Order: sequence, then C-alpha cells, then structure tokens
Amino acid sequence: MGLTAGVLAVDAGNSKTDVAVVAHDGEVLATARGGGFRPPAVGVPAAVDALAETVAAALDSAGASGVAHVSACLANADLPVEEERLTAALAARGWGDTVEVRNDTFAVLRAGVTEPRGVAVVCGAGINCVGMRPDGRTARFPALGRISGDWGGGWALAEEALWHAARAEDGRGPATALATALPAHFGLPDMSALIEALHLERLAPRRRHELAPVLFATAADGDPVAGAIVDRQADEVASMAVVALTRLDLLAEETPVLLGGSVLAARHPRLDDRVRALLAERAPKAVPRVVTAAPVLGAALLGLDRLTAPPSAQDRLRAHYERG
Repeated sequence: MGLTAGVLAVDAGNSKTDVAVVAHDGEVLATARGGGFRPPAVGVPAAVDALAETVAAALDSAGASGVAHVSACLANADLPVEEERLTAALAARGWGDTVEVRNDTFAVLRAGVTEPRGVAVVCGAGINCVGMRPDGRTARFPALGRISGDWGGGWALAEEALWHAARAEDGRGPATALATALPAHFGLPDMSALIEALHLERLAPRRRHELAPVLFATAADGDPVAGAIVDRQADEVASMAVVALTRLDLLAEETPVLLGGSVLAARHPRLDDRVRALLAERAPKAVPRVVTAAPVLGAALLGLDRLTAPPSAQDRLRAHYERG
C-alpha cells in the first residue's frame, strides 16, 4: 500500500500531457509526460484512458496509491457542462479524495501569479482568456472559435494570411508581400501552387501553422496588410483581457495580466508592443507580462490552494520548477 500524496496535478493540452504528484509540503514526488488530450476527437472514455496511463506512471514513480486532491487543467474543457462530465470521469478513476477540473488556461494563469488573482490570455493555436480572484470568482469565455466570437491564434492568423495573399495574387485585394512569402516558405512559386498543394493535401493541413511566423516576419518588414492582421490580433488580446478585468472588478486595482501560448510567448515586437499600449490605454492598472512557467505548476498550485497549503509549500513547489 503506497502513501497518499497531496495533489495529483494534470495539465493536459491538445498535443501533450504533463502530470505531477506533489506532497502536502510542496515537494514534487514524481512527474510524467504523455500524449495529447482530445475528447472531441476520440471521445471522453478513450481520452481519459490515455490520461490514466500517464497518471499511473507518475503515481507508481512516486510510490503513491492516491492523493488527497486531483487538480486537472484540461484542454477542451471549455463549458461548465464539459468540466462536470470530465470531473465525473476522473472521479470514477479513484485517484483522489476530491477532483476539480478546469480549462487548461487556468493553469497558465495560476503558474504566473503568487496568489489566485489575475487574468491570463493564451494565444497559441487558438485563443482563450480567463480571470480569477481569491474569493473563487472567475471570468471566462467559451473559446469555441468563431461561433463564440473568437478570433485569433496561430491557425486563424495563417488562414487570414492565406486569404489576403490569394486575393492579392488574383487582383481581388490589395498587394501584399504575403503573396510571395507564403508559397516561398514551402518552396513553391506562387499562391496558385500553394492553394493547389493545400487543397489536394500534398501539404498536410497541419503545416498551415508554419505560416504564422511568416506573417509576423512579413509584418516586421513593413508590409501593411500583414501588419493589419497582427494589429487585429493585438486588439483581440487586449479586448479579452479588459473584459475579464471588468467582470472581476479589477480595473481599478493593480492586477497581473499574463500573456501565454506560443504566439504571445514569441514576443513579436509589433504584437507585444501593441498589446501593452492598448492595455495601458484601456486598463492602466494592468501589469502585463509573458509567462513561461510550466502550466503543470499552475495546476499543482491550484491543488495546493484547495488544500489550503501554507505559503512555504507553494514556494517549495515553485522553486522546483524554476530550478528545472
């Protein structure tokens, strides 16, 4: 019979899953990494089965039979009903006495703040924003794509760049260097060749993500069309942050606004500068900064919050990941 640890922390994204077993005093007893967590693609049972393999590896390595609390921050837990279903699915595994499931954006937020207070905007493949206060109040968005009013992230940026480049080449839209830069990235002569390669899937659909950095490079070279797309992304980031701050009554207080995800973490100067300028104008008390800490740290800190662990436990946990 193994020991009962404090927290089983799970940060499960679309591409990878990180798990940590943490003692009540904040010591990290074991970690494990697994594949992506994609219930929409494979169904909840299969997704949780895959997650269970990674959890089992971490618990075995820690010599733990279970934990007091499971803190799981999961991709695709976008609506309260989805969180409830996933909470039930994880609770049925019997890993912990209590289980709390949150959207994975909460892990990014908690990893970047010393208390559960602030706002995070994550812009990676897609875009999302959450906010929280120590009293348990939260602000969030459905983050389901265009049907829920979202715009942005690497996929949307690539699609927008392709749209403008195609129209520039055939004369329906203004001239832009994207019309040559995008096909050149794949070694193709023009947009007609790129459109054909994407349509016939001679280029795998996932490779469209490669075009976001090309967009930012083209904008940095002064192309007005590319620059306008980047500016629109900055506007979306700032708008989400300001709405979350407003909902939580934090506009009048100095409040961290964490910027995470691959697009924001890249610190593209035009995007980063515009986000900060817009926040300074619309939310002068906001303190924006890019967060690079591992999101699983945030999931673990949320777990220690739930167990009302002392500050020393949180410091010990954070020190482990800062050393790593």
